Amino acid sequence: MSEVVLPDAGTLPELIVPKPKLSERDSAAGKAIRFTMKAPVNLFLILLGLLWLIPTLGLFLTSILPAQAFTVKGWWQIFSKPSLATWSNYSHVLHNHSITHSLWVTLQIAVGNTLIVVIVGALAGYAFAWLDFPGRDWIFLVVIGLLVVPLQMALIPMFKIYNSLSLYDTVLGIILFHVAFGLPFAIFLLRNFFVGIPKDIMESARIDGASEIWIFVRLILPLGLPAIASLAIFQFLWTWNDLIVALTFGQNVQPITVAIFSNLRQFGANIDLIAPASFISLLIPLAVFFAFQRYFVQGLLAGSVK
Repeated sequence: MSEVVLPDAGTLPELIVPKPKLSERDSAAGKAIRFTMKAPVNLFLILLGLLWLIPTLGLFLTSILPAQAFTVKGWWQIFSKPSLATWSNYSHVLHNHSITHSLWVTLQIAVGNTLIVVIVGALAGYAFAWLDFPGRDWIFLVVIGLLVVPLQMALIPMFKIYNSLSLYDTVLGIILFHVAFGLPFAIFLLRNFFVGIPKDIMESARIDGASEIWIFVRLILPLGLPAIASLAIFQFLWTWNDLIVALTFGQNVQPITVAIFSNLRQFGANIDLIAPASFISLLIPLAVFFAFQRYFVQGLLAGSVK
């Protein structure tokens, strides 16, 4: 039998003596170095963000200033005279029937066309991604080709068609125009996202007897929620901030952009009405963005778990 060699007793204390911990000091030094190296970039980004916020801040401060005070020295005088601030401008705007009606019309157009674009785009995207039908690839190429058609190119032809169909100066007419030009991008975006969903999930559902509608509602929509939320945000913002389409196809039906433009054209000094109306028009899509952002993150986490 081989003998077991035990370590010498004098060496045992050396085996149990802990080594000096240098990792904490190194990590602290590394963090300080990384922070110092990133500081110029962070300062530049903060400065850039502040520069982007200056027009918004100026618009807000203008909206709470009396018209006389703004025309004399500008909105920056509020920093030296905070007592000039007043909320009476917002009270006048909220009691102005033309502005409140324009906000309601804009909300109908933005929400209506966004819902139609999201629903039809999701159904068409699923069909182009996972259903086999004759001419699927050629039809999808036509959809991609429609992305390059300029919106301004269709204003005059659609104006003539709307006159013959009695759709001119109606909320429905403006909604349908935005739907027509929003669907190609929606189909393209959602189809490319749906293609990335693993095919095994749908095949397993079909083996279990699930119909295509069940697969679309219970599988595709939850997994595709990130792309759907992004599409809804973009479509809502594009429609809410639109001026040229509403100006072309609306005369009595005026969204908020047209109402603000009309006041600016007719009453150039009516800043106490234009500024708060513009700021309210800015807040609503911003609130929609933050509301959808939560669902966007939830859908992203749901889609990442396979």
